[in-house]
Amino acid sequence: MDALTAYEQYQAHADSHTLTPADLEAYEADFTDDGRIHTAAIWRKDLVDHFNLPPEQTGDPLPWSKTHSLVRLRPGEVSVWHGGNGSGKSMLLGEVILSLALQGIPCLIASMEMTPVQTLARMCRQCTEKAVPSPMDVDRFLEGIGHNLWMYDQVGTVSSQRIFGVIRAAREGWKMDHIVIDSLMKCGIHSDDLNAQKAFADKLSTYAKDTGAHIHLVAHNRKSSGQQAGEDQYAIKGASEISDMADNVFGVWRNREKERRRQEGDESEDVMRQPDTVLNVTKQRHGEWEGRILLWFHKGTLQYVGENTRDTIPFLKVFGGAK
Repeated sequence: MDALTAYEQYQAHADSHTLTPADLEAYEADFTDDGRIHTAAIWRKDLVDHFNLPPEQTGDPLPWSKTHSLVRLRPGEVSVWHGGNGSGKSMLLGEVILSLALQGIPCLIASMEMTPVQTLARMCRQCTEKAVPSPMDVDRFLEGIGHNLWMYDQVGTVSSQRIFGVIRAAREGWKMDHIVIDSLMKCGIHSDDLNAQKAFADKLSTYAKDTGAHIHLVAHNRKSSGQQAGEDQYAIKGASEISDMADNVFGVWRNREKERRRQEGDESEDVMRQPDTVLNVTKQRHGEWEGRILLWFHKGTLQYVGENTRDTIPFLKVFGGAK
């Protein structure tokens, strides 16, 4: 018997043993699912595709070419971006979203900490490689992102119910692939209410998996956190489930010691070759790599670049424009 015939017989057997809603009702009266229990054989095609296209080649890449074979942002995932106050986590994530929007990938940013203009001003500087973009530069930026970048116009705390309304509208109404929530502390959940934070993280994870959206959640570190380049997801302020239920965890660390030494006039090679920022990938559930991504900050353009040459990224040339 050849392999294909064996599989076909296996599939026929599987089809006859799939649980239906009526079957499940006999086991649990309040079970309302739509028959999601199947034999493993039903996922044969997905399994073959998995090995033909490994995790490090699926999903959307980060802006820095050296990371493309290491980490990806996949459909149906939740990524948590955390760091201390002033670490640059929102600005760095903005650069990631900029690169996606320029590739024609629809994104929404819900920042309750900054106005849309403040967020867009940062991204415009990153995109145009200008400290003070001209009106023509602004037009180039807006034409580049086209209709692939949307903003939720709200500053200040809103309820977690409203946030999920925004997420649903973004995904189901406007088909956004990436949705940024910045930040957890603005989602109407008290910092001491760990059960509510757990429920929120669980709801984010479930919705992402059910719809294929990639949800980015910005979180803060604990005040007592050591602010070290090696700190992991356990530095996140709040319930441990925030990182436990996430698929990816990115820690953003700012090299303040290097900044201090430069302010004192130390421009030695030892100082300059140090990274300005470390992006610490401490969790990647569907990838095999974890580790540190060293980045250098270009102050005039607000860009994070992947090499110590400090050459800025020509975003419009590398990532194209609106599609």
